Amino acid sequence: MVKSLILLSGGLDSLVSLGLKKEELNIELALTFDYGQKSAQEEIEASKKICDYYKIKHEVIKLDWLKNITKTSLVSDAAVPTGNELNDSDESAKSVWVPNRNGLFLNIAGCFADSFGYDYILIGANKEEAQTFSDNRQEFIDAVNEEFKFSTQKDLSPKVIAPLINCDKNDIVMLALKNKIPLELTMSCYQGGGKHCGICESCTRLKNALKVNHDEKYIKVLFE
Repeated sequence: MVKSLILLSGGLDSLVSLGLKKEELNIELALTFDYGQKSAQEEIEASKKICDYYKIKHEVIKLDWLKNITKTSLVSDAAVPTGNELNDSDESAKSVWVPNRNGLFLNIAGCFADSFGYDYILIGANKEEAQTFSDNRQEFIDAVNEEFKFSTQKDLSPKVIAPLINCDKNDIVMLALKNKIPLELTMSCYQGGGKHCGICESCTRLKNALKVNHDEKYIKVLFE
């Protein structure tokens, strides 16, 4: 029987990836990373609730040093991009870029997979964010999978998969609603502060997708 682990931030993409593949891939473990981001505590708390809901093990991994080598707005005093900046995707992407973040996270997950025999590593990479973030593209995932053939000693090297790789945010929300995935558990805000701010780029993407899917219920639950 296969067993898998997932990178879980508590955000929309990782929650939906878990909900869609929990049973099929026997997801047993979620890894949440604390690298000093403004929303770290909220992400950890949301991820714990999600893991409790799906009855899987939860590990929080601290990467304090990562904060010290980046000026990203996710960890610094700089303002995070707002929904009004979505059209300026290049500048927005630069302001929230964390050096080699997904590469680092996946390689840490690769350590767990190599040590404990996990067959699959899930990540919430998706088509919408791949437009501005190269580490959300299928080519990146393929490259990591090729690396694992050399950097792990598991009989069959662990394979990274992204269930949402061909989906934009509208599709992801649609899948969540169709599959009754508990969106009330998500925390998708860049700001921290205990609740969704409703105006940062991440909140705006989620809110817009809920509007497209005509879901007033979750708009109220998450943003009011």
